Amino acid sequence: MKVIICGAGQVGWQIARHLSGERNDVTVVDNNADLVRRATDSLDVQGVTGFASYPSVLDKAGAGDADMIIAATHSDEVNMVTCQVAHSVFRVNRKIARLRSQAYLETIYSDLYRRDHMPIDVVISPEREVAAAALQRLSAPSAFDTERFMDGQAHLLGILIEDDCPVINTPLRQLTDLFSTLRATVVGVRREGTLFSPESGDQLFAGDECYVFTHVDDIARTMEIFGKKMAKQERVVLVGGGNVGLAVATELEQRATRVRTKIIEKSRACAERAAEALERTIVLNGDGLDVALLAEAGIARADAMLAITDDDKTNMLAAVRAKSEGCPYAIALINDPTLVPLMGPLGIDAYINPRATTVSSILRHIRHGRVRAVYSIGDAEAEVIEAEVLSTSPMAGKRISDIGFPEGVLVGAVRKGDTVLRPMGSTRIDEGDVIALFALAGDVPEVERLMQVSIDFF
Repeated sequence: MKVIICGAGQVGWQIARHLSGERNDVTVVDNNADLVRRATDSLDVQGVTGFASYPSVLDKAGAGDADMIIAATHSDEVNMVTCQVAHSVFRVNRKIARLRSQAYLETIYSDLYRRDHMPIDVVISPEREVAAAALQRLSAPSAFDTERFMDGQAHLLGILIEDDCPVINTPLRQLTDLFSTLRATVVGVRREGTLFSPESGDQLFAGDECYVFTHVDDIARTMEIFGKKMAKQERVVLVGGGNVGLAVATELEQRATRVRTKIIEKSRACAERAAEALERTIVLNGDGLDVALLAEAGIARADAMLAITDDDKTNMLAAVRAKSEGCPYAIALINDPTLVPLMGPLGIDAYINPRATTVSSILRHIRHGRVRAVYSIGDAEAEVIEAEVLSTSPMAGKRISDIGFPEGVLVGAVRKGDTVLRPMGSTRIDEGDVIALFALAGDVPEVERLMQVSIDFF
């Protein structure tokens, strides 16, 4: 597949890294020559320096015979014009645009993106993706990472193994024997900075970051087995009342079980806008690092605090201060991946990486067809891929133990009809089943071969 990626920033670079590693023909376009050079030097991609919305630049990038264009520059307007030019001049079949401004995303204006208006096939909103990720973090307290699969019937949980974990130093095969009815599978472990797929004889040690695939009905039990407590989120404090904070608060207001939510927002204009849009949420205008203001928001009685401003350091400090004032669970929005190793030492329970959520969303739409969901883990270290098994797949009709998965691939869950099963070696994979696979980055191309992507998807 020939893909043009417009924008060589963090998101564009990660998408190029994924697609070029899977032997696609990728060209990166950016008006910053240094970013283009970084992409061409570190990845197997071609590069073009120039403004992506210019027809001559897209022509030089090979838009004439491109299968897809991904517009992920820092400008919404450039992304929109790029898709229009790609459609009108070069007849590019599939166009994906990242749009940040909520003004372009109002439902009443959805006709804007029809093919005879502004021909964009998929619109990705980073702010909406981040808001969804924040709500998912709240759904599984004490997990540093969460993602839903199989229409919400299965969840991926990132769990930090601590000294008081009941199953520490226990071989994974023994966990299966001890908890035979638990529909949960350990699919990945990060130890001393290295992520790997564990074998049945591997043990979990204190300090490990463990990725567990579990049935939605077994989340509470899974967390308990790994030494984590599940607490109801009845009181939540949000530091940051911008678009993300407003989206989170709106969703919390609409839930059947009432959540008492308070927002602290530094900008008076943003605070007034949030107060007008929300009905039951209390909005406080001031600095989220102010101890007195946090006390007024009831941080000591809060079940969780989300720091979701547009400044990483403010989010980290607000989370640390909330913890010091008695809040048991703090989540920080972190754009800079080099700050993530500080989360543990600072005592921050979980973080949200906007880049990872946006990359995962774009990948989900790139691998269209039978691939139903993709989630990028860490710094593009691994992916969880959910897909329907086709009749042409080498997996169809075989037991899991007989399928030649690479060492870095583990099956997280299998859905047959409406039933989600914990995968066993004897589990037979049939046509029409939905399977969720954890795959280290280097093994993703082989996973795509097993799913017959090259034949049925493109």
